[in-house]
Amino acid sequence: MLEVHGMKIYWALAVFACIVLGAASVLMGSLNQDEGWYLYAANLVAEGRMPYRDFFYTQGPFLPMVYSVFTGVWKTWGLLGARVFNLMVGLTGVVLAVALARRLAPEGRKGAAALIAFLLLASNLYHLYYLAIPKTYALAGLFVAAGFYLFSVASSRTGVSGALVACASGLSLAFASGTRISLGALLVVVGLWLLMSGRWTLLAGFCVGGFGGLAFVYGRFVIDPEAFHGLLAAQKYHAARGGFDPVWTVGSLSRLVRWYLPLFVTLGLAVANGIVGVVPRRVWLPCMAFLAVFGIQMLAPFPYEDYQVPVMCLLAASSAAGIVYDRPDAAPVGGVGARLLAVLGMCFACSFGSPLLEKWTTNGQDRFWSIKKDSTELAQLREVAKTIESIDPGGTTILTQDLYIAIETGRKVPEGLEMGPFAMMNDETWRKLLTEAPSTCGVAALSGYTFAVDPPVCGERPIESQLEYWGIVKRGYKLVERVENFGQNATPLLVLKKR
Repeated sequence: MLEVHGMKIYWALAVFACIVLGAASVLMGSLNQDEGWYLYAANLVAEGRMPYRDFFYTQGPFLPMVYSVFTGVWKTWGLLGARVFNLMVGLTGVVLAVALARRLAPEGRKGAAALIAFLLLASNLYHLYYLAIPKTYALAGLFVAAGFYLFSVASSRTGVSGALVACASGLSLAFASGTRISLGALLVVVGLWLLMSGRWTLLAGFCVGGFGGLAFVYGRFVIDPEAFHGLLAAQKYHAARGGFDPVWTVGSLSRLVRWYLPLFVTLGLAVANGIVGVVPRRVWLPCMAFLAVFGIQMLAPFPYEDYQVPVMCLLAASSAAGIVYDRPDAAPVGGVGARLLAVLGMCFACSFGSPLLEKWTTNGQDRFWSIKKDSTELAQLREVAKTIESIDPGGTTILTQDLYIAIETGRKVPEGLEMGPFAMMNDETWRKLLTEAPSTCGVAALSGYTFAVDPPVCGERPIESQLEYWGIVKRGYKLVERVENFGQNATPLLVLKKR
């Protein structure tokens, strides 16, 4: 067992890395189009509007339902406040994953397992970035980690006490599914585990919590015909993208391994421990649950690697617990202390040497000259917001498909644009919206994403249609400022004022 003094030093380094990398993620992290429309959906729910019925929304409804309580954060502090809030939500999930790893580890090694789990998640720059930006990952990851931690507690109990904790576990995993629908697979995995284990009391409690949570989240949308139609349309939206690109899928898997290299190395060592029979079966349940969700999400037409972020906590907990079990040949390689030091070294090297840091500070390269950014993307967004306020003082509406601009300026967009570049409208609706926009929106902020994406397939809209839409905009607005290399993937931004 490591000496207490040594553990304190390791924890100090781990927390230091978390603070530095977390701050970098919040302040320097690239803008992401999804940030805006998730926060905007929460604003609409806070106003009493209903997802799927009153506005189009493609994920589970629980994030806007929960975040609607906290809209004052981004209405006061803009996207910066939203990112800090989101990171706090995500780190709460990390703490629960650490607690899960501690419960799964053997006596005498619980502290080491907890520290390794913390390092694998809280000193991973990629993971912290996707916890910081306001997508579904932080909230979903919190419910996933809470669900499995509660299940580990329930598994050590019997009778009514165990059933109640299992009920809370099922409820938490149902909320995770309400945040990202694909996470519903976790309910199935845990339910089957209990069924095969013959833990009938726990199974009953888990089912009550799981089905009760699903009814709470989705019930109101099922009984409302318009909302239910919209919920089904959202799933058709995902399916409509269609196709399968093996190159994209392999690339996504490759990038996932790169971003979580220390975790996958740790997993490999834990699996090696398991092969020789020193790791108990219960340690692998979170890993099996991860694989179930991983498999479902890899079947998507374009499986972005960040889809896996909410369930990486499960892989980290299993890996951290599995690696601290002693193999018969462990003594020659230095025991758990050497393993912990190796994990720390890998995590620090991969995060502080991450290509994300270069991406956040440069816009590529001109031959062998790096094109350095004049400011962070978040700072650039805040400057654009000041410009918009200066040309339209006190305005409450804006024409834009970059919803993070609407959030930063505290303005509303015309109905139909609630999902930004993924807004799905036919040609007639687009023309009507753009023609009427100057009567309601005194200012417009249009980037390279404007009119470019043609959902639900999400190919590029025909250039002829794009030019016609720009022609309608030109009749109603005049250019005030052009901002180069703005926002996600550095496109030009045109700030316009109505004529």
